[in-house]
Amino acid sequence: MQDFVIAVFRFFALVFLLPGLAGLVADATLSTHHFDTQPRNLVPAEQRTVGRTLNGQVVYLTMEENEQPDSLRYYGLRAFGIGAGLGLLYLGAMASHLDRYQDSGAEDTDD
Repeated sequence: MQDFVIAVFRFFALVFLLPGLAGLVADATLSTHHFDTQPRNLVPAEQRTVGRTLNGQVVYLTMEENEQPDSLRYYGLRAFGIGAGLGLLYLGAMASHLDRYQDSGAEDTDD
């Protein structure tokens, strides 16, 4: 039964960790893309009126472009946090399982 619990912790830790990490990488990539390609001045004709500070400089984005990195960061951090918590539970369950395995192995060799 404990092997099943350990496998479940490992599975769900990876299910949350990997997409969370991918979301954070996508956020960084998108922010870098915006920094390289978006104008440094207001462009009301294109609705680029939202200023965002990236690397100490202000770039102007549309409302939709401004919301994308925020949502990626929001969901990426939460998924990564849940995955990290489940990963810690997995490590704790694995350590407990290994301690029991080693204790039972020591009792068998005393005979």
